[in-house]
Amino acid sequence: MSDDTSPWLIVGLGNPGPEYADNRHNVGFMVADLLAGRMGGRFKAHKSRAQVVEGRVGAPGPGSRRVVVAKPMSFMNLSGGPVTALRDFYKVPLERIVVVHDELDIDYGTLRLKLGGGDNGHNGLKSISKSLGREYHRVRFGIGRPPGRMQVADFVLKDFSSAERKELDYFVDRAADAVETLVADGLERAQGTYNS
Repeated sequence: MSDDTSPWLIVGLGNPGPEYADNRHNVGFMVADLLAGRMGGRFKAHKSRAQVVEGRVGAPGPGSRRVVVAKPMSFMNLSGGPVTALRDFYKVPLERIVVVHDELDIDYGTLRLKLGGGDNGHNGLKSISKSLGREYHRVRFGIGRPPGRMQVADFVLKDFSSAERKELDYFVDRAADAVETLVADGLERAQGTYNS
């Protein structure tokens, strides 16, 4: 079990570089950016090959939790290396790691929070699970399935459609709320509120 001094590690998954910034696959980065903004922090390069910002979430006082929000700067399928380096550097127990990622098998904008499980073909999760094991928290952000015969790889590396973008800020905001609730109040409370 974790000791109360170790922070939570919140990892938003995505691919580095401006050409990927608005891709569906980068929704984890979008949530991480919003969380950093809420904490009034700026991302800084870290030796783990990630960008990090440190701060607190939750109500001020004994209810607030120390967190490290991170964006791995490796490509998605190599996320395990930076996440493992961050875990070791900050001494974060596995049950205090939260990974925010896109999820094909859930309708657009729908959230599902869970602890552990498979990778469902997601290369970022595959890499992290291979490095750490599977018992970390996931905040799964639904992006829906590709239309027609579009390949999954093409779909996730495309930007959100103009129709999707109309609601994207709202859904990213809700995902950030879900992460904060998970960290401050626990998985059960967060699932009860956000697993729609």
